[in-house]
Amino acid sequence: MPGIARANNGQMKKASGAPDVAELVLRYLLEHPEAEDTLDGIVEWWLLRQRIKYETSRVKTALSGLMHEGFVLERKGAGSQVRYRVNRRKLRAIRCYLKEAIPK
Repeated sequence: MPGIARANNGQMKKASGAPDVAELVLRYLLEHPEAEDTLDGIVEWWLLRQRIKYETSRVKTALSGLMHEGFVLERKGAGSQVRYRVNRRKLRAIRCYLKEAIPK
């Protein structure tokens, strides 16, 4: 399969850091063993849900790092929902960070 390499013990191993499509499909099927769908349904529903779970985890990690640096502030809103916003006192540092992180 493209994007999957076979390890010596026969298990599938990802070729890149991000989950590939085969892994996302298998994860969905493990969580929903009775599921079946068309190609369009799998793309629209199964993969979208798996991608959202993956991206939510990545965003949570990124926000944690940004708060640690003081670039982003969190505030508890109504209903105990947490909201995130830029720390205006760190705008200069954020610009420097982005200039170094993203070469032109």
